[in-house]
Amino acid sequence: MDDVNMEAEMTALPPVVDRATWQNDLDELRIREKAATRELDAIAAQRRRMPVVKLPEYRLTAEDGSELSLAEVFDGRSQLIVYNHMWTDGNEWQCPGCTGFTSQFTRLDALDAWDARFVIVSNGPIDELVAYKRRVGNRMTWYSCAGSSFGTEVGAAPGGGFALNTFLRDGDDVYHSWQTFSRGIEQVSPLFGLLDTLPYGRQEVWQDSPDGWPQSATYSKWASSKQIADLYGEKPR
Repeated sequence: MDDVNMEAEMTALPPVVDRATWQNDLDELRIREKAATRELDAIAAQRRRMPVVKLPEYRLTAEDGSELSLAEVFDGRSQLIVYNHMWTDGNEWQCPGCTGFTSQFTRLDALDAWDARFVIVSNGPIDELVAYKRRVGNRMTWYSCAGSSFGTEVGAAPGGGFALNTFLRDGDDVYHSWQTFSRGIEQVSPLFGLLDTLPYGRQEVWQDSPDGWPQSATYSKWASSKQIADLYGEKPR
């Protein structure tokens, strides 16, 4: 961090007021927060009314090397969330954004109560995927769609980007229900939600912040894939 940003971080302070003034400002903000919550409820309601697309019977590879249908990936549930992880064959370190996002999910059993499951699917070969999962300490279940057009159909073609997709199963039939990309995925990221509650926010230059607030280049505070591995991954024996 340069001297200018260091000084800003040490001295940036909002106006200091009495409790009544603070409560008044919070009450004004709460009106907007509640309006945003209601809008998100309306968006979710519209999402639940989306039509679906029936998918062909894709074959994926599980971590143990077995081949199974997309319907079997549901593991008996009727709903499935898939994070399509960016992948480049042979790379020691994969996309830091994907690696960091998926590192936030460690306890997913609670989804069982909603008849749902959340997994990672990527275009890489399964042996590389499993090795990377261990290297970075990822706790989710991974599948490979290498050799199929599944990634391409759901917006994450080989050599392409990442995506979040949801699916519905009726027996052996699977339907594509929703997808999002880029910042649309922030809505399910615990980290960004927490950062947005803080006085300094995400501290990235694109954000609208008061003069003097600490800010740095976009992505500069994000952990690299290696840093995530150092924190959570399997340690060499």
